[in-house]
Amino acid sequence: MRQGTFPSDCGRHLEIRSLVIRLIRDFFYRHQYLEVETPVKSPCIIPEAHIDPFMAEDHFLMASPELYMKQLLANGFFNIFQICKCFRKNERGRLHLPEMTLLEWYGAGDTYVELMDQCQALVRHIAAGMGMGNRLSYQGLTLDLAAPFERLTVHRAFETFAAKSCDQALAEDRFHDIMGFDIEPCLGRTQPVFLMDYPASLASLAALHPKDPALAQRCEFYMAGIELANGFTELTDARIQRRRFEIENQTRVLQGRPALPLPEMFLSRLDAMPECAGIALGVDRLVMLFADAPCIDQVVAFTPEAC
Repeated sequence: MRQGTFPSDCGRHLEIRSLVIRLIRDFFYRHQYLEVETPVKSPCIIPEAHIDPFMAEDHFLMASPELYMKQLLANGFFNIFQICKCFRKNERGRLHLPEMTLLEWYGAGDTYVELMDQCQALVRHIAAGMGMGNRLSYQGLTLDLAAPFERLTVHRAFETFAAKSCDQALAEDRFHDIMGFDIEPCLGRTQPVFLMDYPASLASLAALHPKDPALAQRCEFYMAGIELANGFTELTDARIQRRRFEIENQTRVLQGRPALPLPEMFLSRLDAMPECAGIALGVDRLVMLFADAPCIDQVVAFTPEAC
């Protein structure tokens, strides 16, 4: 492979990236998922307090394909996946790119429990396809892929790794700080782990837990201290979802950010969506792990600064 002016390891990492993406597609084809494509630009976007979207003329560049993928679910496409480019402003660092590659999939009749099973099977499928067996080495850590991946509740994670309880962190508006600095670096250092059962106030687009409405059926997936995926048993009540979007916009305004237009087409179809679960997984970060690359810049052909 011609390297040109690229770093010496760029060719190897791009070959690993290509193989990982091929193995992702192979996994979903084997499980009879339909690969779909949805618009990159949209007149509306999901209002999220901590995500700033890019504009392209009078449209938003999508931060996630879920608005359109969920409309496909409502139209009868029940097991779908997509690998696509997504865009988020002011996200740049060792693990962040403003233009990133995202894998997103949905399964009708699934819950976040099935999503965790599928993530585990996907990682093992990629490791097997790359000839890694049951262990993955990343930056001096060795992760066991053979044992069932750990499942840890958010409240238990705070009890284990933080000086404050989850309830205290929420009351003091320090949940995200403590999660980012104290908890996340400790997750998935010997085996992959799912952080699950988020407080209901952080449900986002997730359904509440049927046995405890103070919790949401939401999970995040970690390997080697790196967050890879965020998934939900999906909320299908348009009235509740509208109210959550309004709260997100209120938070944006309090933070000095503009409110975002509500995705009315999405909300109008939400009640027609089947009971399902969906998850978004960062492909660039996943490639980092399988390439043993310390920085996300090393697993893309062009960084934003090089374009």
